[in-house]
Amino acid sequence: MSFDFKNDPIDNFLKLFQEAQVKGIPDANAMSLATVNSENKPSVRIVLYKGMIRRGFSFFTNYDGRKAKEIEANNNIAATFFWSHLDRQIRIEGTALKVTREESENYFATRARLSQIGAWTSHQSEKIESFESFQKKLNEIDVRFKDQVIPCPPHWGGYRIEPRQIEFWFGKSGRLHERYVYEKSGEAWSRFLRSP
Repeated sequence: MSFDFKNDPIDNFLKLFQEAQVKGIPDANAMSLATVNSENKPSVRIVLYKGMIRRGFSFFTNYDGRKAKEIEANNNIAATFFWSHLDRQIRIEGTALKVTREESENYFATRARLSQIGAWTSHQSEKIESFESFQKKLNEIDVRFKDQVIPCPPHWGGYRIEPRQIEFWFGKSGRLHERYVYEKSGEAWSRFLRSP
C-alpha cells in the first residue's frame, strides 16, 4: 500500500488513486457528492473526479442544474470515493469553488463530441416533455455545430473541492477499520486517528 500517514494528504490520495486505476477498479474516478439546499435538505449523486486543480478535487457540470444551485446557496460539500474491491474509502469535506473559465474550456475541449452536444442540449435537472423531444433538440444542436469545433457553453464548467478534512479509511476484519484523518487549518494539515 502506498499510503504514508506522515505524507501530505493530497500526495497520499494521488498515489492511492493511481493504484486503484492500475488495479483496474471500475470507475475509480466516481465520487459521491453531497450538497445541501437553501432549506438544509441534503442531496447526493455520483460525479466524476477529473483531476487536481490547484490542489482541489475537480468535477464538471451544468451551472444551471440542481447541484450547482445548491452549491451557490451553500458551498460546503462532502465527497466520497469508495473502492470496495480494495476495502478503501476516502472521505472529503470542504468548499466547492468554481474553476476558471479557461480551465473549463480546456477540459470541455477533451470531451467526446456527443457529450459536448449534450452540454448544449440539456437544461440539467429540469422536467422534459419526453426523451423523444430531447433527442430532437439534440439532433438540432448537432446540425447547428456540424463540421465545427463545439465551444464550451457559458452555463457549463467546473468546480474544485478545496478540502478542509480528508479521511482515509481502510477496511479491516472484525470491522476494526483503520481511519486516518487530516484536518486543515490555514495552510497546515494536522493528523489524527479516528476510532473504527
